[in-house]
Amino acid sequence: MPTNQLDQLKQFTKVVADTGDFASMKEFAPQDATTNPSLILKAAAMPDYAHLVDQAIRDSGAGAPLGQVIDRLLVVFGLEILKIVPGRVSSEVDARLSFDRDATVAKARDIIALYAQAGIGRERILIKIASTWEGIKAAEQLRRDGINCNLTLLFSFAQAVACAEGGIRLISPFVGRILDWHKKNAGRDFAGAEDPGVKSVTQIYTYYKKFGYATEVMGASFRNKSEILELAGCDLLTIAPALLAELKASTDPIVRKLDPAAAAAADLQKVSFDEKSFRFALNEDAMATEKTAEGIRLFSADIVKLEQLIRQKRG
Repeated sequence: MPTNQLDQLKQFTKVVADTGDFASMKEFAPQDATTNPSLILKAAAMPDYAHLVDQAIRDSGAGAPLGQVIDRLLVVFGLEILKIVPGRVSSEVDARLSFDRDATVAKARDIIALYAQAGIGRERILIKIASTWEGIKAAEQLRRDGINCNLTLLFSFAQAVACAEGGIRLISPFVGRILDWHKKNAGRDFAGAEDPGVKSVTQIYTYYKKFGYATEVMGASFRNKSEILELAGCDLLTIAPALLAELKASTDPIVRKLDPAAAAAADLQKVSFDEKSFRFALNEDAMATEKTAEGIRLFSADIVKLEQLIRQKRG
């Protein structure tokens, strides 16, 4: 019988570790793990993981382009993660390619090939791609090639619908960053079911289950435990170690908030987006426009920092 909140949550939601720290993964026993350039940069700068950076540089060969070394570094971390989690790991495409469909597809294939060389099948890998129109279309192409994707930096209903219509395997709506924007613009905090990030994921989950989309919903980027509890029942939740620890430390009961049967009974109209209507809908959503752009900038900046770290180590 589950006692702590983490074990309770695992009864109806797949728990994913949002970290590049292997020790945390071992402690909380998640099903899957996600990484991003910021998490990899943080981990790569830690003395415990310096040998992995050295390994990526060595295995890439002398004079290899920085992009190839970065790809190998992501895979080296991913391989270590896959020794710990029984499920999947998400490895992210360079955010600077977020508006280049063909380059995103090529980069994803390179990453998958590196995993294949290490004996890891593509069923255990999710390629993380930003939820731009080009990113979604790249993920559609990759799906046809048997490569599954995790569409990240997702802040709007239009992005979620386009992903579902494209048959994308998984999306990561950013709960906490949505809350950040609304707190700043409203000049006040939001709590519980009124949290704008919680409302966004609830809307997406309900829509997907109502219309039978297979795309998995994975809430991400949490700012507090309350957001997690309000989304209990979501397909997956990717949670940072500090919040996993909070859940593990509490024995308070959890109530399932998101349920497929309730969603199926919701009174909703089906919608669809082509490129023009998608871009207009995203443009009309100031929060989603700003947070998507900001996220791409931040992840791109951390890729540049990773490149600098590699240059320093190369000497």
